Amino acid sequence: MSVSPDWHAAHPPTPSRQSGETIVVWGRETSSNVQAVMWCAAELGLIVDRRDVGEGFGGLDRPEFLEMNPNGLIPVLQQGELTLFESAAIIRHLARSYGDDRFWPRDSRALAKVDQWAEWAKQMVANRFTGPVFWRVVRTPRARWDKPAIEAAVDRLEAALSVAEQQLSQQDWLVGDHMTPGDIHLGHVLHRYFDIEITRKDLPALRAYYDRLTGRPAYQATVILSYESLRDTI
Repeated sequence: MSVSPDWHAAHPPTPSRQSGETIVVWGRETSSNVQAVMWCAAELGLIVDRRDVGEGFGGLDRPEFLEMNPNGLIPVLQQGELTLFESAAIIRHLARSYGDDRFWPRDSRALAKVDQWAEWAKQMVANRFTGPVFWRVVRTPRARWDKPAIEAAVDRLEAALSVAEQQLSQQDWLVGDHMTPGDIHLGHVLHRYFDIEITRKDLPALRAYYDRLTGRPAYQATVILSYESLRDTI
C-alpha cells in the first residue's frame, strides 16, 4: 500500500465509498502524476493497491502493460472491468464516483468552475513545472544545467502561479472554501516547487496554501516523498 497504515486507521473507507472492487493503480510512487492520483484517492478515503512500474522497476514495455495503456505511461487505474490511463481522467473518475457535492459538485455550472480550474492547474502549472523546471534542475547533473533555460521556465511557471496567488489571496482553495480536483492538480507539484534549488518569486498566498496542504495527512503520505532516486548525479 502506498498510503500509511496510520492514515488508513484514521480514515477507513465508508460503506458508500466501497464499490466491492479492488482499486489498483500502476505506477511508482516518485511519479508526480501517480502522486496526484494517490493523493486524490487518500482524500476520498479510498484504499488503493499501488503497484510499482516504470523507471527502475521497468515493465512499461511489457505487452500486459501496453494492453492497459498503449502509450506505455503511468499511472493506470484498474477497477473491476474498468481500465483508465491519464491522471486527469482517473482523478475525475474518482471524484465523480466517491466525492461529495463539495469536492465534485452535482450542479453543472458549479462543476464547470471546478473543471475549469482543474484543467488550468494541469496545463498551466503542472505541465510547466515537471518537464521544463523539475527535469532541468533535478534530473540533470548540475554541471550540465542550462541556467538561462531554467530561469526562463521558472518565469513562465510563475506567471501561472501568480494567477493562483490572486485566487488564493481571496479564498482558501482554488474554487471557494472547499478542496476540489483543481487543488489536486495544483497542489501535487508544490512540494517539489518549494523544495528544489531555484530562486522563487514571493507568493505569500501560495506559500500559505502550501503550508496548509502540508498539514493534511493524505498529502504527507502521498506527496511529501523523497525524489532523490530521480536525481541524476552523473
